[in-house]
Amino acid sequence: MTSNTTNRSSLKRFAWLSIGAAVTTITLKTLAYFLTGSVGLLSDALESVVNLVGALMALAMLTIAARPADDEHAYGHSKAEYFSSGAEGMLILVAAVSIIVTAIPRFITPKPLEQVGLGLGVSVAASLVNLAVGLILLKAGKRYNSITLEADAQHLMTDVWTSAGVLAGVGAVALTGWQRLDPIVALIVAANIIWSGVRIVRTSALGLMDTALPSEQQTLLKNVLEKHTQNGVEYHALRSRESGSRQFVSFHVLVPGEWTVQRGHQLLETIEADIRNAMPSVTVFTHLESLNDPASWEDTNLDRPGTSP
Repeated sequence: MTSNTTNRSSLKRFAWLSIGAAVTTITLKTLAYFLTGSVGLLSDALESVVNLVGALMALAMLTIAARPADDEHAYGHSKAEYFSSGAEGMLILVAAVSIIVTAIPRFITPKPLEQVGLGLGVSVAASLVNLAVGLILLKAGKRYNSITLEADAQHLMTDVWTSAGVLAGVGAVALTGWQRLDPIVALIVAANIIWSGVRIVRTSALGLMDTALPSEQQTLLKNVLEKHTQNGVEYHALRSRESGSRQFVSFHVLVPGEWTVQRGHQLLETIEADIRNAMPSVTVFTHLESLNDPASWEDTNLDRPGTSP
């Protein structure tokens, strides 16, 4: 097993941390709901159930993504992370619909809240758990370039802000006595959750569609290549894509026709090493061509037409 695979496998401990946080917050928020009868707090508890399902999905996909490349998956299994983040985004949307369905009847027929102080205290404790774990996952997701951990972290942080809104709503009901504030806040919470879910699903879809590297990384890549465009050397057909935590880059390098194969190969080795030093997680594919061959200028498209026999 490669060191990179070992590093990816170690990410499962963060998924277990997320699972533990979800179980803890479900317990606390459900208790807060039963204490107060607040539909806003119920909406919070429902989202925590989604957190648990998402964390379990994250654990499964991180396990698959950590597998080394094999004959059937020569580019590795890192794309499995997109399935996790996409599924979590869809679950977020399902939770939002559940909140709306619960909040509308309560808006039509308001009910008084009970034991608000105790219920809010329990919910605050749950929010602090989510905040701590969310910050840990966010840091790990950026450090290890894991879209699964980042999606899970964003979900938890959304949950923190959602809880803050719900707490404000319940507190406002306690102060004003206007019972409809509780379901109104729940509906606002649902809108926020929908926005988060759509954003996560979109990011996952772009990853599955082999979207190119971000513009800042493409600029970094081109800067490295430009350093080698001297002595008649050129490049074209530059392509890039992301696959979970991995990045892939391919391009053609055109050199004078009188160069030896050895000289051209040494140049490619130098270019690839420079790119890997600038972008450690990238896999580079190069193709050497002659500047003097007209065919070298006809293969810039991804799909080349076949030739008739």
